[in-house]
Amino acid sequence: MSGIAGLRRLRAEKPKEVVQEQCELCAKPLGPEHPHMVHTVERRIVCACIPCSMLFDNPGAAAKSMKRIPDRYLADPSFTLSDSQWDDLQIPVRMAFFFQNSIQDKVIACYPSPAGATESELPLDNWTSGVGAGRLAAMLEPDVEALLVSRGEHNTGPGECLLVPIDACYKLVALVRMHWKGFDGGSEAWSAIDSFFADVRERARELES
Repeated sequence: MSGIAGLRRLRAEKPKEVVQEQCELCAKPLGPEHPHMVHTVERRIVCACIPCSMLFDNPGAAAKSMKRIPDRYLADPSFTLSDSQWDDLQIPVRMAFFFQNSIQDKVIACYPSPAGATESELPLDNWTSGVGAGRLAAMLEPDVEALLVSRGEHNTGPGECLLVPIDACYKLVALVRMHWKGFDGGSEAWSAIDSFFADVRERARELES
């Protein structure tokens, strides 16, 4: 009986196998760093290998519903957004991301929450006179890039606007969902959020004045 119990214990203690990610287009194994695609109809991010993702750089060789996510990061140091302009958007937290949805032909606003990405259902009538009036908004590639806006502490001040790949925004969403505790998030969550923004700022190339 002791031998059987020992075998059961060893089986229970056996480390779980790490499941390697695969390209969702050809099933090729992927490394930790790999390209991402956006399925524009289903609005989901797809993991891909480099050869498959390169097919979508040529519009004539790929389905229009799939777009490769670029890797550019841009910052506009001249960006300003007044408190009243932010309040007009009625975003309840101090950070949000905005992207142009080509299927619905409109700008969509989302913000991270403990439940995941929450889409604002409010009309963005003030988009063109607020976030959408900045230089980065004119450079935004539909579906695959987003404007990530941070208002700073207590939702005050000019804030900052960064043009980032759309998957970076969902990385932020995952961090919030993973670490957020209680009403104000807690120190662990804000440490993760601050580290995320520090990394994005380091990657971003500033537009010339």
